[in-house]
Amino acid sequence: MTALTPVKRLSLCAMFIALCYVIPLAFHPFGLGTVLSPMHIPVLLCGSICGGGAGFLCGILGPVLSSLLSGMPPVLKLIRMIPELSIYGLAAGLAMRAFRTGHTLADLYISLIIAMLAGRIAGGIATAVFYAATSGVYSLSLWATGYFVEGLPGIACQLLLVPTLVFALEKARLIPPRYPKTLD
Repeated sequence: MTALTPVKRLSLCAMFIALCYVIPLAFHPFGLGTVLSPMHIPVLLCGSICGGGAGFLCGILGPVLSSLLSGMPPVLKLIRMIPELSIYGLAAGLAMRAFRTGHTLADLYISLIIAMLAGRIAGGIATAVFYAATSGVYSLSLWATGYFVEGLPGIACQLLLVPTLVFALEKARLIPPRYPKTLD
């Protein structure tokens, strides 16, 4: 299988944007949406598979579409989610392009960690700017607690599911393998 064609890349990006709406619907009735951050998974997948540009677009359109169709996330939460998720998708795609260790799993974990750190920093900055503009209180400890301590279940979920799903998509031949096996 060769590299993704532009049409397949666009189709996958559209599917990941739609999943940003669908997946949270399964988690929110049980109160797990905020804890597990299910919308992050399709954005990270989009960036890792389709590239940084598609991941960036997914990180913007996914939460906006979900908010318009379901009211989740609330509009005020979009202020931090759009910067966070768009940087997630962009950084995941750029890191996947930059790092080629020869092992797909290593490449995925490197890109996921970089994307999660960059996205959380972007979300923290957006939140700090919002609170500064509205005379609210926001501190480094609130940011660290909100994005890392309370976000640990979501981080674990993302680190487990994203590589698993990438390998499943490769095995199903829906995406090309990162390191094709050559016939000797």
